[in-house]
This record gives sequence, C-alpha cells and structure tokens, in this order.
Amino acid sequence: MDKLLEMKLDGVSFDHLASVYEEYTGKIAIENLRPSWLIFSEGFKKSRVQSAAKRTVDVLVATVGLVLAAPIMLIVAAAVKLTSPGPAIYSQQRVGLYGRIFTVYKFRSMRQDAEAGTGAVWASKKGDPRVTSIGLILRRSRLDELPQLWNVLKGDMSFVGPRALRPGEIEVQGDGRHVALEDVPGFEARTRVKPGLTGVAQIYAARDIPRRHKFRYDRVYIRAQSFWLDVRLILLSFWITFRGAWETRGDKI
Repeated sequence: MDKLLEMKLDGVSFDHLASVYEEYTGKIAIENLRPSWLIFSEGFKKSRVQSAAKRTVDVLVATVGLVLAAPIMLIVAAAVKLTSPGPAIYSQQRVGLYGRIFTVYKFRSMRQDAEAGTGAVWASKKGDPRVTSIGLILRRSRLDELPQLWNVLKGDMSFVGPRALRPGEIEVQGDGRHVALEDVPGFEARTRVKPGLTGVAQIYAARDIPRRHKFRYDRVYIRAQSFWLDVRLILLSFWITFRGAWETRGDKI
C-alpha cells in the first residue's frame, strides 16, 4: 500500500478492475464485483424525475399490457381450470420495497396441493412432478406471470427490477447447507428498489446458478438503472415471451 500511495502521489492513476473491464469490453465482470466497486463507482443516482418517469412507464405498460393480454389471460385461466382442480390464479407473499410484504398474483402452474407436504419450495429446474402439463407451458413462455401486471399497476412492483423473493426464503447449497437469502450480502440493497417482473438477473443470468449469486446482477441494475435501460429490458422481455425462449444466457453481460 505504501508503494501504491507513492505511485499515486507521483501522478499514476488507479481504477477498479471491474470498471476497467466494463470500459474496454462493454460487459460487467460479475465474478469480480466487490462492495468497494459499488461504493466508489459512478451511478446509483436516483432523482425525482427519474422515479416519476419510471412510475409513468410502469403504469402505461401495465395498463396497455392488461388490455391487450385480457383475451390471452381468459384462455390461460380456462386452460388451467380445465386441466387440473383448483383456482386458476394463486397468491403468494413476497418482499417488496424497503422490505415491506405484499401479495403477488400468478397463474397456477402446479397442483393445488403442491406444497402441502413440503411447505414453500421453489420448482426444480427439470422434471418437477408438481408442475402440471399446462403449467410447464406457462412457465416456459412466462405467461404465468401475466397477473403480476396488476401488481405493477397497484404500485407493489415495477416492470423492471430485482425478482421478488418470498419472506424467509431458504436456498440449499451444493454441500447441503441451508442459506437464508435475507442474510446474504446484497439482499438489503435489492430492497431499495421495487421488485420487477423482469430485470437484468431475470434476462441475463443463467437459470441454473444459485439465486444468491443473481444478487450481483441486481446490483448492476441498481447501479445503472435508467429510463432507456428499463425500455431495453422491457422489449427484451416481450421478445423472450413471444418466442417462448425461456432459457436465459449468462454470456451477454
């Protein structure tokens, strides 16, 4: 450190590895993100104008989306009811802005008693027996998330933001240890913005990485959030939904 300080006084400039990587490649070095980069890098600016613009986009997109998707939602609801017993739409508690709890709505993609014996457990990546035949299609096309447009319109969620997690959600690591996601570094930062239907982690992070690792993608969004980034992510989400391309790629960022 003494030598680095001497070089600094002699006029040598230093920068964070993640910032240099981003400047020269146009990508974010997710694996090398450190709290120091988040603290000293540019970004994280949030003005009232930006917040108002974001809310305006949310209301407009959610309103138009609900109107255009109404016929599709009726068909999906009927398909869910006809293929398995139980309600077409179910609700869950999720963690929202500043840690507040809200109710999220989705089309049911599992059996009605899917969590009766296990409690709240996320669906496995492949071959989850709890997922219904129509539910598999809904998950792959993301049509199961259409009712969340109502959450966006209400203001519980934004169209773009970190994924809304369940209160007290636990993730099992490869070695069998249980990790509470609320205790993982970076969780608190995620609650400084509204959770979203889509976001950097939802689109760019590989589906098979642990959720706690996706927090780093959420940090990237919190740092770089802007009107045009939101528009880009919204358009990408529509494109993925209409193509049915549910497998995200981790090499885009």
